[in-house]
Amino acid sequence: MCALPETLPQTPPKGQGLWLRILSVFLLCTWLLPQEVSAEDPVFEAEARRVLKTWCWHCHGEDAEFQGGLDARFARQLLKGGDSGPAIVPHDPAASLLIQRITSGEMPPSEKKVPPQDLQVLQQWIAAGAQMRTTEPEQAAPGLLLSDEDRSHWAFQPIVRPPVPFAGQPGAEANPVDAFLLQRLQQHGLQFAAEADRETLLRRLWLDLTGLPPSTAAIDQFIADQSPEAWNTAMEQLLAHPAYGERWARHWLDVAGYADSDGYTEKDPERPWAWKYRDYVIRSLNADKPWNQFLVEQLAGDELLTPPFENLTPEQADALTATGFLRMAPDGTADGSVDQPTARNDVVAETLKTVSTALLGLSVGCAQCHDHRYDPISQVDYYRLRAIFEPAWNIGEWRAPGGRIVSMWSAQTRAAAAAVDQELAETAKKRTEELDGIVQETFERELQKLPTERQALARAARDAPKDKRTEEQQQLIREFPFLNVDRGSVYLYLPDRLTGFNKKWDDLTAEVRKKRPADDYVMCLTELPGRIPATHLYSRGDHQQPRQQVVPGGLSVLEQAEAVIPEDDPALPTSGRRLAWARSLTSGRHPLVARVLMNRFWMLHFGQGLVATAGEFGVKGELPSHPELLDWLAIEFMESGWSLKHMHRLILSSRAWRQSSVRRPEHDAVDPDNRLLGRMNLRRLEAETIRDCILAVSGQLNGKMGGPPAPVSPDDVGQYVIAIDTRDSAGRPTGKVEALNGEDLRRSIYVQVRRSMPLGVLEPFDLPRMTPNCERRAVSTTSSQALLMLNNPFVLQQAGKLAERLRSGSQEQREQIETAWRLVFGRRPTPEDVAGAVEFLAAGVTAAGGTADGAGDGKPAANAGAAVDPLQLWCHALLCSSGFLYAE
Repeated sequence: MCALPETLPQTPPKGQGLWLRILSVFLLCTWLLPQEVSAEDPVFEAEARRVLKTWCWHCHGEDAEFQGGLDARFARQLLKGGDSGPAIVPHDPAASLLIQRITSGEMPPSEKKVPPQDLQVLQQWIAAGAQMRTTEPEQAAPGLLLSDEDRSHWAFQPIVRPPVPFAGQPGAEANPVDAFLLQRLQQHGLQFAAEADRETLLRRLWLDLTGLPPSTAAIDQFIADQSPEAWNTAMEQLLAHPAYGERWARHWLDVAGYADSDGYTEKDPERPWAWKYRDYVIRSLNADKPWNQFLVEQLAGDELLTPPFENLTPEQADALTATGFLRMAPDGTADGSVDQPTARNDVVAETLKTVSTALLGLSVGCAQCHDHRYDPISQVDYYRLRAIFEPAWNIGEWRAPGGRIVSMWSAQTRAAAAAVDQELAETAKKRTEELDGIVQETFERELQKLPTERQALARAARDAPKDKRTEEQQQLIREFPFLNVDRGSVYLYLPDRLTGFNKKWDDLTAEVRKKRPADDYVMCLTELPGRIPATHLYSRGDHQQPRQQVVPGGLSVLEQAEAVIPEDDPALPTSGRRLAWARSLTSGRHPLVARVLMNRFWMLHFGQGLVATAGEFGVKGELPSHPELLDWLAIEFMESGWSLKHMHRLILSSRAWRQSSVRRPEHDAVDPDNRLLGRMNLRRLEAETIRDCILAVSGQLNGKMGGPPAPVSPDDVGQYVIAIDTRDSAGRPTGKVEALNGEDLRRSIYVQVRRSMPLGVLEPFDLPRMTPNCERRAVSTTSSQALLMLNNPFVLQQAGKLAERLRSGSQEQREQIETAWRLVFGRRPTPEDVAGAVEFLAAGVTAAGGTADGAGDGKPAANAGAAVDPLQLWCHALLCSSGFLYAE
């Protein structure tokens, strides 16, 4: 109720007395009546509840006992107050105990304090009367309570296909993507930009789908094809290209947190079989495996099978391999020096972070220690979600990383390996028998050097057990050490013979060992049938403070969309928890999964998502710029059979994607951040793509697919390079170099991902650290990037290889310039470009210590002093240019 004014008008102007009396009576009656909450008035449910949840509920709402007797979850309870009296005084923030405690710094009792903007929210709410929009319950059990506002968050609503808008332009409705975007643009008086030229579009297409630049042959073919189907033809060729799976697998491996090492400790041990999961992802994407199947396999592929996992078909092996997704978190449990209970729980916690950000777009991990400060995710929800995975991780019966690999050998392969093992055992037995004979011969020969009367005593001393020898026998052995000759010391007596002996038997053993099938394991997550541990909520997230037991389940705010998770499915040998949850996520009814995936796919095509915060669809995330388009795409994705390639075709054929990236003043004035997509975004290439493109244009790229990764190790100056580690046991360089046989020239996806050793040529270009995963890569522009491109040995070497490639193709300078331009930039040079290149090369030859010889082949003159190759310098400049490092 509003306060009455101190005075009312006493002397109204002439002619207005009656009107003012009527107005005064009306206002008086209005002030005396209860006030309705206007749309502008701050209400508890809007912002005040969020602030209190963030800063107060931890002590005054979540625990079984309210601190100070105050329940801060409800406005009426704040009015009622706790042990110290009412917490708020409507219309008087200064008199409110809540505000006093906050401004004094007394509350909350932690290092983090309420920021000024949140304090202002509470003050404004109290000053406006501490009003509520809904009727609150008289009392409620401690914990998170879901409000209508919580449930009404846009990302929690069912996905419904909206009608495609009429854009008012011919052809716009041919692609719904354009229709949705154009509608918003027109509302702001904007239009699409002009279509990019054909060479720019082809390079953009190649980089988007394969992460490689177009070949000159591909450019010629596309430019020559003037048919209406030219674009679709080029697109289909690339969707069928093996490099497509490599390119798009790299995107998903970011989200999965892929690494070839355990991390967690400085030792960072390698994961020798992690690459099997990487290859599974590449195969799946190249085959356009439906994403509902793709996700189910990664969450519960083992539960689609029946243990023990033997004699698997390729499809079954893939399902098991897919669960490597759940093994990618940092894992220190193989290190006996770490606190094992803590390390084990960290593995589970980091896995849940990866799963929730990858599939739900929510920071569920923030609810591990307390109810989520912003999103309607309770601590109970967190542990219900953890219970889904608990039977596989099983903290109490933990299996270290080495105990979680499964052999892929068939019964036939196992039999062959057993036969070889038997042969190896027999070989070892024969070797031992022969060696024992040599030992005995040596003993007998040395024995003859003793006096005859002492030989019997010496033989008895040798034959006697060590703990049974008399003092006389021990003295005899000390006097004549040969009496102790054995397999380990006989080489001291017969070094030459033992050298030949050992060579004969390494050789023989090696020949037998070659017959043994190569080891073949997958790094996966499996359950042990019949072992289902209980899951408890940990107070404050501390595993040493277990509280009530919880059952498996999804997020409470999504209970209408998520299926009931069984505690132990009687139809399966395992609990069936992960399989039930995975099928619930991919049922088509879940409001988050398809939205999160489609937003990520969109981001990878346009440089930014319709939701800019790709891993955060909660309250703290940004709202979608085009919510109807996002929902339309999500429905289209699911109804197309969860086909990613279908969505590629849709997006890549749109006018929006084919726009020029050139800025226009009229567009920038309205939409400087290009959220309305009135032009294409200029995008810098990712770290791996830069390296792959350098290798491609230099002609050095090794196209080998799959298999173990190329190793990474520090060089003599500590830079992490692709090389076999030849350091000694103390970690010191030995100077040895082992041949890699072209493995160092493979695509970057096949280079080892060591958490402690990021590849030096990639790191400055925002290479993500998997701690535990990366939902969206940062894009920065720093001096370290330019310095790397100018000085890195790999870049310099490949610039030289590009120069060699140009010379091998033609000795005519202008042809070299044109070929280089097409390889590096995907287009022909303009006359100005050619003139600039000719001038650069001529200046470079002169700077090298000689004069141009007029041959026009780009080589230094015969009298050149320094060994500087102008063509290599020019190629290096091209590789350092923005035209190469960015996709227009």
